[in-house]
Amino acid sequence: MLSKAATVLLLRDGDDEFEVFMVKRPAESAGFANALVFPGGRLDDVDAQIDAMAPWCRRPAGISDDDMAHRICGIRETFEEACILLARQRGKDTIIGGEQAAQITHRYRKRLHSGEIGLAEIAQREDLEFACDLLVPFAHWITPEGRPRRFDTRFFLAPAPAEQIAAHDDIELVESTWTSPARAIADADAGLWTVVFVTRANLLKLADAGSIPEAFARAQAAPIVAISPSVERVEGGSIFRIPANAG
Repeated sequence: MLSKAATVLLLRDGDDEFEVFMVKRPAESAGFANALVFPGGRLDDVDAQIDAMAPWCRRPAGISDDDMAHRICGIRETFEEACILLARQRGKDTIIGGEQAAQITHRYRKRLHSGEIGLAEIAQREDLEFACDLLVPFAHWITPEGRPRRFDTRFFLAPAPAEQIAAHDDIELVESTWTSPARAIADADAGLWTVVFVTRANLLKLADAGSIPEAFARAQAAPIVAISPSVERVEGGSIFRIPANAG
């Protein structure tokens, strides 16, 4: 079965290079065990209830309902897994600040994670509007055929709100870090982290940009290619092949 999913690459300026927020899956995780990944997860049924979510989302012009559902999923997963809430007070143009985000996190994060409450109810109670317009499509990956768990995953770039503090959830994750794309790759090559093929490929793509504005400009200008790698088993491992025009 092919499950839809969304992943968000949160970006911020570092001391020398821009950085992306990454989280580590636990050893017992059903997927990507012990791996360093970006916050994200499976699209829930409520994420696709576009009419119910519409009053609480700032929707970019011209996008499909499917795209919108993935953006809602990405915002929910980013809140659950990274403690970052991409939302505005209704009628405002700025993302909510750190203190307000911390209060909302304290009240709702665990309840949202457990399914006790939904994004729409949180927005209604706190008079919020989710910033779906801030997410920029970056990549689209589909798990190769023949795997027991397959995902059709949309990757988005998003600016990390300056006043909010990212932190992993200690439920589905065991560690987190801000790192430059190049440093994440180097640390993986040195054996400090486990980075799976799809994550590495997206880090390499992100590392081509010299700044956050350039990363967003490249993502907005490039067509999104659906990538479903072919896998060739060879002695000592596997060779993954992806389209030449995948970026």
